Amino acid sequence: MTSLHSSRRPRPTRRHFLRGAAALGAAAVAVPSLIPATALSAPGRPGANDRVILGFIGTGGRARQLMDHVPEDGRIVAISDCYASRMNETLQQKKADWKTYQYYEAMIDAERLDAVVIATPDHARVLPCIHACQAGLDVYAEKPLTVTIAEGRRLVEHARKHKTVFQVGSQQRSMEMNRFACELVRSGKIGSLKAVQGVCYSGPRDYDGLPAQPVPAGDDWDRWQGPTAGRPFNHALQFGWMGWRDYSGGEMTNWGAHGVDQIQWALGMCRSGPVEIRPITPGPNGKVRMRYANDVTVYYDLERGPMGGGIFTGSDCKIEINRNKFVTNPPDFIKEPPQPADAEKWEGEGWIARPHIQNWLDCIKTRELPTADVEIGHRSISVCHLANLARLLGRRLRWNPETEQFIDDPEANAYLTRPRRKGYELPEVG
Repeated sequence: MTSLHSSRRPRPTRRHFLRGAAALGAAAVAVPSLIPATALSAPGRPGANDRVILGFIGTGGRARQLMDHVPEDGRIVAISDCYASRMNETLQQKKADWKTYQYYEAMIDAERLDAVVIATPDHARVLPCIHACQAGLDVYAEKPLTVTIAEGRRLVEHARKHKTVFQVGSQQRSMEMNRFACELVRSGKIGSLKAVQGVCYSGPRDYDGLPAQPVPAGDDWDRWQGPTAGRPFNHALQFGWMGWRDYSGGEMTNWGAHGVDQIQWALGMCRSGPVEIRPITPGPNGKVRMRYANDVTVYYDLERGPMGGGIFTGSDCKIEINRNKFVTNPPDFIKEPPQPADAEKWEGEGWIARPHIQNWLDCIKTRELPTADVEIGHRSISVCHLANLARLLGRRLRWNPETEQFIDDPEANAYLTRPRRKGYELPEVG
């Protein structure tokens, strides 16, 4: 595979005109009546020219959930997946007539898209994200954003260069309960911090081999493997990739991407990270302690607890933050708490992503940074990678969050990136 857009000129996209949609809508009432009503906007029904035109890269279970919860001012027109039969299943399941492309490069070239939603497996996520940035598209990328810290920094640089509105699927950032609770901690309203705890999320294991099985018809197995080492097809690998280090980071980068992100948010460290990481107990699932430059220490040591948050003990209050809820001790510490998002407003699993996608669509029109901007997503998942690296090396690591390098530790720095197969290299930021 060659790098997309290596020789093509940037083309204009509709996203540059979306900011003027409101003004054009005001003028629309004066146009001749032969224009169909569906092209005109109305409360609760964006006009055709106001809607953000979307393509999906990846059509697995999570992508299908997101498809169900794209708000009215987004419109899906095309989908892409290297597993062709999976796309056909998606069309049948959604009763849709979207165009299909086995290779996302072809979709980006052929369709007049404003933006893409990228929900590939973790190991294959960053490259299409960068290609979308290069093509002038805005991006919604599922979490975890990366499998290495270095590829995350490269992605941020591309997003900034191309002025991409880039939302990471850390959807709790768009929940009022979570925003309120994290602000409570960050602003010192619970008093001085005495302790911070998170779940001891399990880590990945090294790939130990699986027997070869026939590649399903229409499945480009080489493309699915992307930058990772070429291996025989096995159904358990294609659909259980999260457990292996080459493809993901285990639960530490799955649920940890949410829980660690909330801890980063509550500590005011959204664009930084810890300075010391130390394993407490051995092994890939061991407990980990992290210290920040302000001497706040976080212990990822809870066997059970808030998978989507953390527990913060202050001098005046203890608060447990989880997805779309929080609990305080004393219970009446907050006199008028906000209300949780109402799941009954939207049907179907995955509903909780809808306001997060809405925030992204709104920012595409205003060109503001979304609530889970790419830098935030990169920093949060970097903390998860740091935990897994401390477990892997089995010793204390000193980290410089400014340079994103380990201090005086060449062995640890070698793990910040990993080899990529030819044809799947990350483009340089020119």
